[in-house]
Amino acid sequence: MDRDFVKRVRLAGLWEIPAGRMAIARGTTPEVKVAGQHLVQGHMDLDKATLDTAQALDLNVPSEPSAQQKAWLKQLDGAQGAQFDELFANILRSAHGQVFAVVAQVRASTQNSTVRDLATQANATVLDHITVLENTRLVKFGDLTPLPAGSPAPTASPVPTPGGLVR
Repeated sequence: MDRDFVKRVRLAGLWEIPAGRMAIARGTTPEVKVAGQHLVQGHMDLDKATLDTAQALDLNVPSEPSAQQKAWLKQLDGAQGAQFDELFANILRSAHGQVFAVVAQVRASTQNSTVRDLATQANATVLDHITVLENTRLVKFGDLTPLPAGSPAPTASPVPTPGGLVR
């Protein structure tokens, strides 16, 4: 579970940094631009910690986003104006909401102090991102899909798959 978590944190940054950069450049409101700045900075910091953790675990991590993440980036890239703002806020808020409880679960259950430190940082980063995305006032809460208890985690966000190894 620890190794999968590290890989998924890396994957999150690989698409959320470009999404944040798009929001900084193309967002039409100050709140969307601020959310973009938080995503870029938060994931750049988290990415450094992820790469350090991967090195400590002798773990290879992805170097490009998943197919689903690339599709989200393409969808964002094709949007403009208010449509971009709304897509950005909702796609990213949904992704962050799905992983929040799972990151906390990894933090609570790992036996590896390096992974625990990464999960602690990821937990704070995810909460910050949820907050700034909600501050855009564009999130459609009725459309958010919570992650049901015990369900497999989506591959688009930093979440573990049950049965992984603890190192």
